[in-house]
Amino acid sequence: MIRDDIKAATITAMKNGDKDAVGTLRMAQAAIKNRDIELRTGGAPASDDQLVTEVLQKMVKQRRESADIYRKNGRDDRALVEEAEIAVIERFLPRQLSDAEAEAQIRAIVAETGASSMKDMGRVMALVKERLGGSIEPARASTLVKAALS
Repeated sequence: MIRDDIKAATITAMKNGDKDAVGTLRMAQAAIKNRDIELRTGGAPASDDQLVTEVLQKMVKQRRESADIYRKNGRDDRALVEEAEIAVIERFLPRQLSDAEAEAQIRAIVAETGASSMKDMGRVMALVKERLGGSIEPARASTLVKAALS
C-alpha cells in the first residue's frame, strides 16, 4: 500500500538526516489523515491506494501552481523548493501514462461511448477517471478529452 510506503520512506529519510524529504513526507501524511477524517461522514473510496493517489495528485497540482507563481514573480528559490517537494511526492504515484498512451486510451473511451461533442465530456471523464485513475492527472486528462471531442 502506498500509505505504508510513505511511512517507511519517512523513517528512512529521518535516519538519513534528509530534513526536506521528511518535511514533505510528513505533509503528505497529514493531508492523507485529513482526507481520512473528511471521509468519516461520507462514503469510503473504493480502495485505500486510490484515496492516497488522489491526495498526492492534488498536492502535486498545488505545488506546480505555486512554482509557476513563484517563477512569474521572480522567486526562483521558492520555486525550486516546490519542485523538490513535487519530486518527493511523485515517487509514490503510479507511473504516469505518456501522451501517446493517454491519447490512445482516451480515444478508445470516446469511441466506446459514442461521444461526439463537448456535451458528452462528463460521461467520458467519468470513464477516464474510473479506468485510468492515478495513471493520469485529472487536468491533463481533461485537456486530452477536450482535444478528442473537438
